[in-house]
Amino acid sequence: MRSIDEPDGGLREGGWQEGGLRESGPQDGGLPERELPEGLRALSADVRRELRSLDPRAADRFTGLLTGTWGRAMRPLPDGEVFVLTGDIPAMWLRDSTAQVRPYLLAADDPAVAAALTGVLRRQLRYVLADPYANSFNAEPDGSGAGYIDEPTPDPLVWEQKYEVDSLCAPLQLAYGIWRATGSLGHLTADDRFVRAARRIVALWRVEQDHENRSPYEFRRLGDDAFDSLPRGGRGAPVAPTGMTWSGFRPSDDRCHHGYLVPSNAMAAVSLAGLAELATALGDPGLAADAMALSGEIATGVRTHGVTAGADPAVYAYEVDGLGGQLLMDDANIPSLLSLPYLGWCDPGDQLYLRTREFVLSDANPYYYAGGWASGIGSPHTPPGHVWPLSLTMQALTSDDAGERTRLAELLLRTDAGTGSVHESFHVDDPANFTRAWFGWGDALFAELLLDLTGRSTGRLHPRLSTTELPSG
Repeated sequence: MRSIDEPDGGLREGGWQEGGLRESGPQDGGLPERELPEGLRALSADVRRELRSLDPRAADRFTGLLTGTWGRAMRPLPDGEVFVLTGDIPAMWLRDSTAQVRPYLLAADDPAVAAALTGVLRRQLRYVLADPYANSFNAEPDGSGAGYIDEPTPDPLVWEQKYEVDSLCAPLQLAYGIWRATGSLGHLTADDRFVRAARRIVALWRVEQDHENRSPYEFRRLGDDAFDSLPRGGRGAPVAPTGMTWSGFRPSDDRCHHGYLVPSNAMAAVSLAGLAELATALGDPGLAADAMALSGEIATGVRTHGVTAGADPAVYAYEVDGLGGQLLMDDANIPSLLSLPYLGWCDPGDQLYLRTREFVLSDANPYYYAGGWASGIGSPHTPPGHVWPLSLTMQALTSDDAGERTRLAELLLRTDAGTGSVHESFHVDDPANFTRAWFGWGDALFAELLLDLTGRSTGRLHPRLSTTELPSG
């Protein structure tokens, strides 16, 4: 990993040693493979060997993905915490940072890898305790941001204070994943930071179950970018209680039209179930009970209010408001409806999910695009006609069709415009017309797909709900 003050280089003298994050050499900011920790080198060698029989490009790409994130995006700090650049935006997103390091969980038996993952988690927990409504943060409290004028004015540590439910799922997921990967709770027991952050997340999600009466959150963006402001003076569109927890923004960072984002609530229910397991292992029955109770309430809300009313056949809605309003669509960003099995909400063969999958991968989804190079789900966050590699990768990860999975992996290799990177989006008729040259989340999810194609799924390291199928009839 490179140090926080190096814009395009590796970690300098005095940084992590003994197989930890080190100086990077290649011009792209990646790390020579020989300088990866031993566990990652072994993982890379095994996966490359198996991928060569599928596609030599996939083997080379996988190693590049491992070395690129480790050597370029992950930046160790003097206190042992790790700041993770989201890519070509100089900030750390809670959601993205968990996704960016998720492939490394498969090598967490290496102490250097486990230490780095713990460093990322501890940085996330610091941020949650500083402002649980924020989605992205600075390395230092220097007031950096994207240049917008927001009200209320965010803390100097905050890059942007867009409240997104899935942001708070990220540290819960990473904490659970490290536990399952290492069999140890040491990453949580050095102090009470994890328990304090977890209790704060549970408390906030309870407040946002009754957003109209209890929430302090407002978001207004002034000037030419006022379209990002929430309506009603920053409060958001009206909602009624459903059991779900309210979100101001989507994982795309676009504002919600209706306050209950269904896939994010599914993710929250799963994350809370995992938290209940963790809290039990930590000997905190009160936190375990609180987390499990809230998980059940949110899951019931999704099943009861998050499914299209009166539609035949029924599918999951993307957003609802508890007042009869519903939005039928899907967005490439995760959590999405397409990603529900990946999130641990349901099995890939769940009938309600399969009906929803058929809907979102069709022209009935207003953000599904088809062209000469690709067909898949895009986002209102990017121009019309742009499909996101995140959605193509997720389509593969949630498919039980080996042919579809291989076809999509090959498509992703062909549509990088020769850059060797997975972009945020590209035009379905011209992959050279893309957004974001460096998008760490996309790189990491594609690495997960390549791992999955060799039988090394990260899914076993994350919680799942036992059943989410609606009663028949």
